[in-house]
Amino acid sequence: MSRFTTFTAVFAACLLGLTMVAQQASAQPNRSEQTAKYAPTMLILDASGSMQRPDPAGTMMDAAKNAVRTFVGAAPAESKVGLTVYGTSTGNTEADKPVGCRDVQVLRQPDALDRAAFTSAVDGIKASGWTPMGTALRQAAQTLPNSGPRSIVLVSDGDDTCAPPDPCAVAQELKKQGIDLVLHAIGFAVDDKARAQLTCMAQATGTPITGAASYDKAPAATPGQYLDTIGQKEKRYYAVDVPAGATAYFSGIVSFPRVPGISTIDDFNSLRLQVFGREGQDCNASETEQASRSSDGVALTISKTFDGATKQPTGSASSDRCKGAGRYYFSISWERVSLGVPARLPIELLVGIEPAATDPGPVAVLPPTAFVEPVGPGKPAPGGGSFTVATTLDGSGRYSDTMQPGEYLFYRVKLDWGQGLAYRVHFDENGVKGLNVVSNITTTLYSPFGDEIDWDSHVYTGTAGVLPSNDPAMVTVPIRYHNRDADQADVRKQSVAGWYFIAVKLGSTFEEGHTPVPVRLDLTVAGTPEPGPVYSSALNGGVLGENAGPRLDKPLDRAVAQDVSSSKSSQNWIPIAAIGAGVVAILGVVLGWLFIRRRRS
Repeated sequence: MSRFTTFTAVFAACLLGLTMVAQQASAQPNRSEQTAKYAPTMLILDASGSMQRPDPAGTMMDAAKNAVRTFVGAAPAESKVGLTVYGTSTGNTEADKPVGCRDVQVLRQPDALDRAAFTSAVDGIKASGWTPMGTALRQAAQTLPNSGPRSIVLVSDGDDTCAPPDPCAVAQELKKQGIDLVLHAIGFAVDDKARAQLTCMAQATGTPITGAASYDKAPAATPGQYLDTIGQKEKRYYAVDVPAGATAYFSGIVSFPRVPGISTIDDFNSLRLQVFGREGQDCNASETEQASRSSDGVALTISKTFDGATKQPTGSASSDRCKGAGRYYFSISWERVSLGVPARLPIELLVGIEPAATDPGPVAVLPPTAFVEPVGPGKPAPGGGSFTVATTLDGSGRYSDTMQPGEYLFYRVKLDWGQGLAYRVHFDENGVKGLNVVSNITTTLYSPFGDEIDWDSHVYTGTAGVLPSNDPAMVTVPIRYHNRDADQADVRKQSVAGWYFIAVKLGSTFEEGHTPVPVRLDLTVAGTPEPGPVYSSALNGGVLGENAGPRLDKPLDRAVAQDVSSSKSSQNWIPIAAIGAGVVAILGVVLGWLFIRRRRS
């Protein structure tokens, strides 16, 4: 049996998620209309001479080819994927540079996927030349349709050696042209210079924001998603104007790279979020989140719901700067730092504003959703490689997938007012016994605002297992505005209709071995949709800007690091995966063999 590298599995899952775009209606969509569509995607593959460097798979080029073959084998038939390559026709000496920097070829147009032809094109690639990354990016964009969601996935092991055109400038150029395009940059064993260039390209098609070192210089953010960077031990400030009576939601997400050989005592990262009122007054509203085993490649999310603007100022101006309408500030700081992480990492920010409700609707909290086990083999549903590209599960039913050790897969479920969900995850037998199959399995349920609702974890040994292990299902109550006033903390997080997220993890194994595991996700979505609350003012694009357009219309990007192959490899692939503009809870599953619950202040 052939062994897949961890990167092969992760990259394939990432691409599967990136090509699928669930088009959203601006109002409550009909379930029958939520059919999966696939965004045309161009894959740009670096075939420069440096890709001949050794890797456990043979060479870096061999590892990249393996990943693409896995993707091609698993991609849905409806996918539209093209292939651009550079660096195949010349050497990489200075004498070769004039021709080598024009050496860009489109091997496959972004049409319906022909698996045999695509695989044959990949097999014929030989790495030898220069790195005209900017030229390849521009040419790949020209092959895509002129409208609708589109994406480019660039895989490279270094920085552009042919600029001009500078690839970051090309990405910015495409953005200025108004092209509805998402760029995903994936770095293979990159140095700091190359990482910065890849990040710049990904950010160019996003909505950047630069946090300030003090509240009085903080940039103002409206509801939506933003991308910044944060350094070790650094604090970044942001400003948000909150109307009277409105509830504000602030979230931050940092993804940590996979780093081999880090001891458990040096493997912690923590984030802290604080809210400040007018003139920078501390509102005594903060959260602290901590992740252990960060070197597993986790995304740590911190979220805070702030209701200061719902309260009427009653005291002096100096004492009531955290009440009523006005400009508020929130800061995020990276306080605890694990060994081996980069000096700076991308951070995604989520800002939401929910107006006051003039008619909140029913008060009573309804009983939890009853789980009804579906029948049949299950509908294939390849999970997204990150929360940002979580696969849409279209209501009640059974969904099937396959996971590789070390993977996190992400799914999302739309809940209208009055609806709830219940689900179970089955990990089936894979025919392997011994330490090379023993791993941690986990599932976690999240709200649209990034709050963890519930989770469960167990050990997979090659025999069939199910999560949750001690309850019939992971559940929500029917979603109602007044759930925020419930006695139970987890129910209070179920007070806004929108996308709820399911994360499923199959942990890395103790020994080398990458045998896939069949997974089934059984889902119940129940409850009669209700009108929901009546707000004092229009939501416009939604609490989080989720109705501003299609899911990939206004992307943001974040870095998600993954280990390359076996535990013997010291190289890292750094995918910068796209984030859609939908209501997405962008957070990671912070669970592993050693799990420390996140601490709140």
